Amino acid sequence: MRFTLGLLLCATLLLTAGCGRGADAIEGARNQPNDFAGSKNPVDDFSSGSTGDSTNAGGLATNEVRVTMEVPDGVTGAGEPTRRNLRIVQPDRVSVYYTNPALQVLGKPAISTRTDSEGFTIIEFTEGLPLGPDVIIDAVYGNTRMRALAADADRDVKVNPFSEYLVRNTLSNYTAGEFQTILDCVADARGELCLNKYVWSTLADQVHDFEIDIPSGAGLQGALELLSARGDFARYVSAMAGYALLDASSSGKISASSADYNSVLLGVELGQTFLEPSLAGSGQWGVRTAQEEVLEDANGTGYVYPALTLSSFDAFNIRVTSLASDIPYDREALVHQKGNNFFERGSDNWERNTHSSSPGAATLLENTRLLAGRALFQSITGRGSSKIMGWARNPYYLDAFTSLPVDDTTGPDRVISGYFSAGKAIELKAEGDQLRRLGTLEDQYLSVLEINLLRREGFDAATLDGRNYNMLYLATRFSEGTTPLAIEAGLGQWQIGAGTVNQSQSFTTLQRDNSGAVAIDATGTRTESWTLSSRTSRLSTGNRDIGRLNLDITTASGDLEQPDIGIGASTPDGTLMAFNLDDSPLGDGILVAAEQTTNNAPSAGQFRLQGVALGLAPDTSRLRHFDNALLTINSSTTATFSPVALTSSHSVSNETVTAPELQEDPDFVLSYTRTGDGRVRFSAGNLVLEGFHTGSQDQFYLRFRATEGNEEQAGLVIATRLP
Repeated sequence: MRFTLGLLLCATLLLTAGCGRGADAIEGARNQPNDFAGSKNPVDDFSSGSTGDSTNAGGLATNEVRVTMEVPDGVTGAGEPTRRNLRIVQPDRVSVYYTNPALQVLGKPAISTRTDSEGFTIIEFTEGLPLGPDVIIDAVYGNTRMRALAADADRDVKVNPFSEYLVRNTLSNYTAGEFQTILDCVADARGELCLNKYVWSTLADQVHDFEIDIPSGAGLQGALELLSARGDFARYVSAMAGYALLDASSSGKISASSADYNSVLLGVELGQTFLEPSLAGSGQWGVRTAQEEVLEDANGTGYVYPALTLSSFDAFNIRVTSLASDIPYDREALVHQKGNNFFERGSDNWERNTHSSSPGAATLLENTRLLAGRALFQSITGRGSSKIMGWARNPYYLDAFTSLPVDDTTGPDRVISGYFSAGKAIELKAEGDQLRRLGTLEDQYLSVLEINLLRREGFDAATLDGRNYNMLYLATRFSEGTTPLAIEAGLGQWQIGAGTVNQSQSFTTLQRDNSGAVAIDATGTRTESWTLSSRTSRLSTGNRDIGRLNLDITTASGDLEQPDIGIGASTPDGTLMAFNLDDSPLGDGILVAAEQTTNNAPSAGQFRLQGVALGLAPDTSRLRHFDNALLTINSSTTATFSPVALTSSHSVSNETVTAPELQEDPDFVLSYTRTGDGRVRFSAGNLVLEGFHTGSQDQFYLRFRATEGNEEQAGLVIATRLP
């Protein structure tokens, strides 16, 4: 497990992050197996509780780094094979120098070098380890030259196509003034410590967590072209380079020393499966929903509730917001084989998994945006079985909305985000105490919506009675019947009284039948009542109501039962609720409800738009993740939508699934209608965004509908105000 704030801050982060993953609610999780690979090169090892990039930092003295050079196999067939289709080689020569945005050699830092017993070059920076982007390690093997930033969080400096891409595509994009601002932050020239001085060691480390295979036979140029075409990788590097420009004045902390959140998560994935030989190469849809988890061992029973923790403190005059999360989830999948054969794979096909982020620091910008580069832990399922599977996730750039706190001792009541993370399922083989990688079982391209709502002990569901809400949802239904795939997106109103939800909603169903044909039906309505109740959590301190909720059709479920519709949560004041739909009549997905408001909808402002759209055409499926797109309110009647999306497409007849591509379409000028009680509609031709805004006027929750050629799209997006 690696922390990303440098050596001085590591111990402080560790102590603070200990209350992460939901504090008392998941105390039992501490007894889970936690496998750490030894200090080895990332050849074929795999461990849970760590991110993807293994480290070879053992045996290093203070201020030393080890240089590990990895080249594509198109460069040489020699060397030790490693993950991502690279080979570890010993460079012919290594140099270290200062540089600038023009990537010129400007001189050399004070160093000494040695060679360890395995032939690796060890570099000691005698005046302290570099923290900024101005110190380069340059390695040459034959005719191939690659560079890496000397600043690296784990001190195992990988020199490979990923590090070369980072050097080429960040430094040269800065102006001389911007580069100097970064160096001033790193050098602490004003006598103030700047949080973002640690961005570079984080970034240099996290690029190696990406599970992107370099094609066999490719040289360096081919590898760089592949990385440039990978929209998720290029977008992450670009976002982190912009993050590094924030100065000390931008670094804030949450009001409370610690704040715990109930998490509601929807992950929609499009990918390719190689798990079963008869279906190898087929595309598949998948959906992930947050779940509770019960852990039992000799010490008793523990309950893991999907959770995020934000912690705040001052360390060495740096204002720090640390965040950590642990979200158990279930997964459903639908394999779509050439010839329009469909195979459902329910949650019983996999053990309950976890979506967990490495504890680390973030920047709280103007108390409304939480920014960070996030690394996700690997996980393992099927231990002790004939099919052990490792789940690897790529890092992502977090740009989350946080509400303004009500006072100086309470954290924001919500943290709202959408992000994209590709990954893999990898077959593992046990060898003694270690697990070794075999083949790739799945490629996964995942769009995530994550809603975190502040916990408060003593929450009473009766606070929701007598209130009216706007609501919307997105859900999928998979089967092997006449309609294998249905995507349902609904919109409506709730009136809550004495635990009964009286509702009026309309919904649109986008579906593919078993011949592959696509149809859409916008005539669905729903008026039956539902039941809403508190779901008591079992903590080490006893049973507590902390804002978690059950949503049922008629009779309220018990605290350990699965509700008819889903489990969710509310903010302490009841103004926002979210639910994970799980095996419900609607399907598997997410539902959001916000209290209706008499406040007018915003007539100006810019909003960060994040979310997912699922597209179906006769021979293709497409996942579209809106990656920090922009919605600009121009007036009370018009708006502009500037779409930026990461897209992956499945060609059914060709049995191919494309890796994420960055798609930036021309702006759409939208007609903007405000219909009262918080309801809004944006439209332009076949594009419709319809939903509601919150009473604070800083969030929109919108159902997405569009038609592009013969492709129909449905989805859900969230737009949150920018400072």
